[in-house]
Amino acid sequence: MLNKNRRALGQRVNALPAKLLAKTGISPNSITIIGLLVSFVVAWVLATGNLFLGGFLVLLSGAFDLLDGALARMTGRTSKFGAALDSTIDRLSEAAILLGLTAYYLRENAFQEVLLIGAVLVGSMMTSYVRARAEAVGLKCEVGIFTRPERVILLAAGLIFSFVHANILLIVLWIMAVLTNIVALQRLLYIRRQCNDSTGSES
Repeated sequence: MLNKNRRALGQRVNALPAKLLAKTGISPNSITIIGLLVSFVVAWVLATGNLFLGGFLVLLSGAFDLLDGALARMTGRTSKFGAALDSTIDRLSEAAILLGLTAYYLRENAFQEVLLIGAVLVGSMMTSYVRARAEAVGLKCEVGIFTRPERVILLAAGLIFSFVHANILLIVLWIMAVLTNIVALQRLLYIRRQCNDSTGSES
């Protein structure tokens, strides 16, 4: 129910921007690629230590992730390749941003933060991988309250408010490191439960 409500809210928010983009004739795949290029810019900004600006750019990069799907649905240009491209670019974009932040912390010799970012990266990749593997064998796996939109918003908030106190971003990284891996485990257990239910119903 929560995931359905979140998806419905996202579609309403993206309706107007998607309608405006549809008038330009730009393709959803082009929006996806532009989003990746923006994420590279974000990574560079973070690597240089401008965390405040980087926080706003993280939100901008995340907006492209939402708009490409909304544009595809509105214009009837959804495709299997577009879905695969979007999913792949999402992983690349997130990795690029986290690696940019890692470069900054390496320069600052902040090894705790570097380890936490590594944990976030592993957790986020596993969250997506578990869902992809589930869908590959015909199972649904959309559970979890800490998916990419939540990660984008929380990271952006941590970056923007890091000027208040450096520990704010450290706390955010701890939260992300824990929750991303919990969601990956939650999805794996959900798949197991579906498999057990299926076996039980057949017997």
